[in-house]
Amino acid sequence: MDRLVVVGARQHNLKNVSLSLPRGKLVVFTGPSGSGKSSLAFDTIYAEGQRRYVESLSAYARQFLEQLAKPDVQRIDGLSPAIAIEQRPLAKSPRSTVGTVTEIADYLRLLFARVGVPHCPNCGKRIEAQTVQQIVDHVLSLADGTRLSILAPICRARRGELKLELERLRREGFVRVRIDDSVVDLGDEIQLDGRKAHDLDVVVDRIVLKDGLKGRLTDSVELALKLGEGRLLVAVEGQEPFWLSERFACIDCGISLPPIEPRIFSFNGPHGACPACDGLGARVVVDPERVIGDPKRTLREGVVLAWGRRGSVALATEVARAVEVLSVDPDQPWSKLKEAQRKAILFGNSEMLAASASASTSASQPPPPPPSERERERAAKPKRGKKKSSAHYEGIVPRLTATMQATDGASGDEFGDDDPDASEGAIGEDELGRFLATRTCDACHGRRLRPEALAVKLGGKDISELGTMPLRHLGTFLERLSALEPEMGGDALAARERAIADPLINAVTARLGFLVDVGLDYLSLDRSAQTLSSGEGQRIRLATQIGAALVGVMYVLDEPSVGLHARDNARLIDAQARLRDLGNTVLVVEHDREAILAADHVVDMGPGAGVHGGTVISQGTPAEVMADPKSLTGPYLSGARSLPILRNRQKPGKGEVRVVGARAHNLRNVTAEIPIGLFTCITGVSGSGKSSLIVDTLLPAARSKLYLATAPVGECDGVEGLEHIDKVISIDQAPLGRTPRSNPATYTGVFAQLRDLYAGLPDARARGYKPGRFSFNVKGGRCEACQGDGLLRVEMHFLPDIFVTCDTCGGKRYNRETLEIHYRGLSIADALELTVEQASQTFDAIPRVSERLEALRKVGLGYLTLGQSATTLSGGEAQRVKLARELARKATGRTLYVLDEPTTGLHFSDIEVLLTALLDLRDQGNTIVIIEHNLDVVACADWVVDLGPEGGEGGGQIVAVGTPEQVAKSGIAHTSHYLREVLERASAPTAFGAARAESAE
Repeated sequence: MDRLVVVGARQHNLKNVSLSLPRGKLVVFTGPSGSGKSSLAFDTIYAEGQRRYVESLSAYARQFLEQLAKPDVQRIDGLSPAIAIEQRPLAKSPRSTVGTVTEIADYLRLLFARVGVPHCPNCGKRIEAQTVQQIVDHVLSLADGTRLSILAPICRARRGELKLELERLRREGFVRVRIDDSVVDLGDEIQLDGRKAHDLDVVVDRIVLKDGLKGRLTDSVELALKLGEGRLLVAVEGQEPFWLSERFACIDCGISLPPIEPRIFSFNGPHGACPACDGLGARVVVDPERVIGDPKRTLREGVVLAWGRRGSVALATEVARAVEVLSVDPDQPWSKLKEAQRKAILFGNSEMLAASASASTSASQPPPPPPSERERERAAKPKRGKKKSSAHYEGIVPRLTATMQATDGASGDEFGDDDPDASEGAIGEDELGRFLATRTCDACHGRRLRPEALAVKLGGKDISELGTMPLRHLGTFLERLSALEPEMGGDALAARERAIADPLINAVTARLGFLVDVGLDYLSLDRSAQTLSSGEGQRIRLATQIGAALVGVMYVLDEPSVGLHARDNARLIDAQARLRDLGNTVLVVEHDREAILAADHVVDMGPGAGVHGGTVISQGTPAEVMADPKSLTGPYLSGARSLPILRNRQKPGKGEVRVVGARAHNLRNVTAEIPIGLFTCITGVSGSGKSSLIVDTLLPAARSKLYLATAPVGECDGVEGLEHIDKVISIDQAPLGRTPRSNPATYTGVFAQLRDLYAGLPDARARGYKPGRFSFNVKGGRCEACQGDGLLRVEMHFLPDIFVTCDTCGGKRYNRETLEIHYRGLSIADALELTVEQASQTFDAIPRVSERLEALRKVGLGYLTLGQSATTLSGGEAQRVKLARELARKATGRTLYVLDEPTTGLHFSDIEVLLTALLDLRDQGNTIVIIEHNLDVVACADWVVDLGPEGGEGGGQIVAVGTPEQVAKSGIAHTSHYLREVLERASAPTAFGAARAESAE
């Protein structure tokens, strides 16, 4: 069958849709946001294809797979097994990286374990194999009389009771074993917890070093190496055991590496992770700059924020202690205190005491020992009488650090005394976050691995160095390594190693090639998955599917062009065409003009959104859709209609916010100016540094200045001009909520206002109802049979769960008594079923409600119902709900709005509505900054900052600044070429543009 036939689709807002699609082709679904594209492509076609495939498996296997409910559709013919590549974040764990997500890291770990060249972590020399004689000489070099044991490792971190291993050792005549660092007699009954992992070593010999032991020691070493497969442990009494191996040990330094296994190259396990940062590459530390407030303040005025609130007993106690021990002036501004005094208050006076002690003693005498815990406690108590400047003073940073490292039961009492009034100003664990900052680990310098793993090299580079390479350079390096090129020097692969390495290198280079083909060549393997955009994550999954080279599969993609510059669109379209050419059907939900024009078949949904959509208004080839007068998308494809370009742009002149010397990620000492009161677009190719400049540097700096936020600010020399703004609002691509209980009413605050309204009605007040009575999330007013869900879930085990309407409340979510309270004839449940447009008329007399509803209407969401589940909203709808919530807040005229790709999920017609809302904000004097790739939107901006010229290490610079026309004429960046085409296509002013120009004038 060469057609995919859908009959009677009624999922969500689809209105009995029937259509026939070509199989083995690239099909694009387009139309306004909320018109039913995802409902048809994902919730109907993909869901049914996946459901049928899962049902073909055994009932046992189906218990472990995600079960999709049968969509509301009469019939679908010609279905293939379906794979969805959705627009969602890859992972939230800081341990997830590009390397782990793509599984390239697994291949590299195996490659280094099998053919890597070990070096000494101390001296850097290449490690050669140790002979038995060298091992014996190393042990004999210890002092005479040393008591030690020769241990042979039997198993490491093995789960179980180890009965077979213990029984075998008994039969072989061994007497003792060491289990998890404890030596036990094999003659005793040994019971181990089978649920835990255990280390097992057999004690081969116990020796006291003295003359004449060489023969016995040699025999013991040989036996231990045989049992331990070439490795042994030497446990010296009172010291940590150390490894000796026939394979990897430095003769000069006496350092032996553990067995070279793939797991030691993983930062997600204890065997390979840096012990200082647990493999995260960064540590949370107390930041001295955050401990100190305004340097113009004095100690008595509370300049040391961690000492407590101004006027508190805790602050007075701390000030008195500092005056007594350090002899500081409590009424002197912090900036005028001596450097030694400031340092002592922050870090303690240990150095001062040491310097004083060294001055009074000879240089040959050792320094005094650090104070004991009892001495510290005695020194911390206030003393009367004569001042003693030699007393020990523990700085606030070490004390906060101790609190951070303490158990959950610790409190902030150490910063005050037992007086209850003193503790009110102290810093407890819950307040400690104000003074913490994330810093690169000083042990591994951000490389995440322990020194033993980093000592293994391939081609002269360790595995972390490969992780920092851009993917395009990593592929070149591995190809050279496999080709045995002479510049690799002594670390080139030998012929026998090449047979082992070639399959691994080929697998890695193939995956790298797919990632490069979809425009991700600027990424590196150590890039955290948290920092990837949803578009980058989707293209990573797309590259994985291209590498799988499956045939006869139906792929469903959700806006893969998100976050992709126009320059890279061609590569993405080629990747989708490659999937199709393999013999697959590719369904894409897309709004990008070039992607729609490259499709074999286009389905245009509409005519509106929500209840106004849900029908197919046009379909066919791109040319046929452009010629169809009913199509909403056709005029934008043909150029007959385009987004409006402003006739007169606002010019800079009200000041600027200036980011000076930004160096976060790949930024190269960038200094960028954002004009105040303008609509500014930050653009550039993918990976050029847009998010690093705005999201990682400007946004946290503004929040830190205005709200004292503690999020780390990207490395820079400073952010100037923040006095021009008094509020900062960020709107990103994160979903509204992941539970059906979240909806537009709860997110925008309308629900809270409605609860207050209903609680204030006479009937509710007579019954004593509070606002919580009208919430379906807590006990009291909700229906307890369904706990406020309105639905009951019936578990079907190996079949998808079935949701049925609650019989008690009939799906209303509330109990009978709550539903008896009415406003204008509507219960609270009826109010949640209203559309935004209907609710605006019903609650027009309630200003706090009508303002929020008007904001939703302004961004084109008048068709949404107030109680619609957030999980059913499209990406474009969710982002506009966020924007509406911010628009409903009181405008100050000095607000900085930061939006990250706000056109995600929006049709051309939706973008016009969005631009109207943003330009209204600008006209009120606010500053709008958006990160955007949609060149139609860039062309509508007042000011453009273009970064590049390439992505990754080839980017990080500002290549063009000015109005869209100035950037287009510059001709020095990729953006200028494509922007020039957009401006030429839309050169004629539209009615919208004229209206905006008149309002601006």
